[in-house]
Amino acid sequence: MNQGKGNILLVDDEENLHEALKLNLEMEGYEVTSAFNGSEALKAIANEYFDLVVLDVMMPEVDGITVAETMRVNNLDTPILMLSAKNTSADRVLGLKKGADDYLAKPFNLEELLLRVEKLITKNQKIQEKETIGDLYNFGGNTIDFKAQHATTHDGKQIELSKKETMLLKLLVENKGEVVTREKILQVVWGYNVYPTTRTIDNFILNFRKHFEPDSRNPVHFHSVRSVGYKFNN
Repeated sequence: MNQGKGNILLVDDEENLHEALKLNLEMEGYEVTSAFNGSEALKAIANEYFDLVVLDVMMPEVDGITVAETMRVNNLDTPILMLSAKNTSADRVLGLKKGADDYLAKPFNLEELLLRVEKLITKNQKIQEKETIGDLYNFGGNTIDFKAQHATTHDGKQIELSKKETMLLKLLVENKGEVVTREKILQVVWGYNVYPTTRTIDNFILNFRKHFEPDSRNPVHFHSVRSVGYKFNN
């Protein structure tokens, strides 16, 4: 899989168009996951990180507007390219208000769609790229050596860190002060196709608190944000 290009969720119940779009996106080097209705889309979004959602508006049961609105209510900031046969100003405004980053009316030019996809993914990846930190990082009397996978705690203890612990620590530190979603952690630390339970990530956070917090029951540095993700404060 070409992870550099991006991972796209394609949501459209019109099978012929869906297959044509999937083929063309894959030919451009994207990894494409298919959903044929809003319910399938929401399940996929809950379990995997996507760089972009290409989302049809008019679908049975759960429509595209509801999917977009649900994503934003749950603090998922994945870019959305909305597709719709409706092309009035009011329809476009509604789509954008409910969370779409771009809106393309059907029928559309394939080359234009591919350009919009590329721009949205490139923009999102630039936003996601944080200033990288060095090999050593200090906070609250603790020192992390990311390269050696080693830490010295505030009370002088020496700790060996696993590769996954080191990766998760680095991800949280690079995004300090911001909530890192569970989906983002799964993508970066475990990879696209391996999904541990939420409890697994919780256990990592509990260990970090035990090692690096003076009072693990009243954490200063490592916080869980219910139903969303985790946050590090220096």
